[in-house]
Amino acid sequence: MAKEDTSEFQANQKIHRTVKLVVTLALLLLFFVVGSKAQKDAARAGGETSSASPTANPSSGKNSCLECHQAMGDQLAAPIAAMAEDIHGKRGLSCANCHGGDPTADDPTQAMNPGKGFVARPKPAEVARFCGKCHSNAETMKRFNPAQRIDQESEYSSSVHGKRIKQGDTKPATCISCHGHHGIRAVSDPQAPVYPLNVAQTCGGCHANTDYMRAYGIPTDQLQKYSQSVHANALLKKRDLSAPTCNDCHGNHGATPPGVGSVSNVCGTCHARQAELFEKSPHQAPFAAAAMAGCVVCHNNHQILLPSDEMLGSGATAVCSTCHTEDAGAQGAQKMRGLIEELNHHIHQTEGLLTQASIAGMEVSRPIFELKEARDKLINARVIVHNFSPNAIETAINQGLEITGKAHQAGQEALNEMQFRRKGLATSLLVILLAIAAIYLKIRQLERH
Repeated sequence: MAKEDTSEFQANQKIHRTVKLVVTLALLLLFFVVGSKAQKDAARAGGETSSASPTANPSSGKNSCLECHQAMGDQLAAPIAAMAEDIHGKRGLSCANCHGGDPTADDPTQAMNPGKGFVARPKPAEVARFCGKCHSNAETMKRFNPAQRIDQESEYSSSVHGKRIKQGDTKPATCISCHGHHGIRAVSDPQAPVYPLNVAQTCGGCHANTDYMRAYGIPTDQLQKYSQSVHANALLKKRDLSAPTCNDCHGNHGATPPGVGSVSNVCGTCHARQAELFEKSPHQAPFAAAAMAGCVVCHNNHQILLPSDEMLGSGATAVCSTCHTEDAGAQGAQKMRGLIEELNHHIHQTEGLLTQASIAGMEVSRPIFELKEARDKLINARVIVHNFSPNAIETAINQGLEITGKAHQAGQEALNEMQFRRKGLATSLLVILLAIAAIYLKIRQLERH
């Protein structure tokens, strides 16, 4: 019986060892299947995973993209040098964050494996989505620049450029056309192509190229005209960054030509009071009925020159004479021109009078200060012109003339007082001289005795 029990015990132990071995092998197989599936899913995600990651490099810092491109030199190494000033590179992003692939692999076929999300050069129709992987992702942008908008991609799709790209046209601008690709600088960087001082030249790269734009049948003189405008003078010469350039009127990502009915709204973004006055003017209705773009009719669009009083009236240089010749409109324009010139003349005349009194040492600081208010009234009258109401202009001008009249009177009184003082001084000097002469003669008389 003891031998039988021993044999049975050994048999049971053998069965237990066999079951344990089978279970262990089954668990190992399960772990292998699950791990393989996770690795395939990660490889399938490829570019999307890398684009949301702040750095595509492992903790070891290996980047075969840099190593390989630097070794090849010439044009293939140029992107590496450009990335030194790239806003993305400065934030810790690298090649694989945009292009995908595996920067840890030494084998080029693995490093640039499309299965791992690698894209060498996206086609024009793919560029917006290529950049939008990060720039349209709120979670990603929060980690790098929470203030950055995430609607540029959708806005671009509504633009003339985006619509033509969707139709298969490869020539319209995409993200990289304006921002560049490697070496992308922040918008606030003066060397960025989209910095306000550089925008006109960036847009002109296409829009001023006659050959490039010939197929679209649109003018190519916008840059040349804009460079002569009052806006360009303020922006490019005076360095006033608040002055408008191309994207201020046309938009940037959603760039589109403003329609006839929206021109006044575009201009009214800065020139709010002029737009409000025009909306209430007698010109608004006929302009709208004739599909005429309000502001552009008198001021042009790209070649907007510095407004002057010569634009008003019925003369050869007046824009009013384009539509009005000998009608009531021409008469009203001429009246407004005359009123403005009258106040302008009185201001200059009074200014000269007060300057003369000030140089002579008279106290005229108060009327000089008050004359500034008359200039404000003149500026206001020039703005009210957009209402095209001679009566409204006359009211503003009369207010300025009243102020100018008082200042002129004060200046004249100061000069009169100056003349009185001079005459008094001359009389006093004459009396003093006569007294001195009398004393001298008396002394001589005493000396003779």
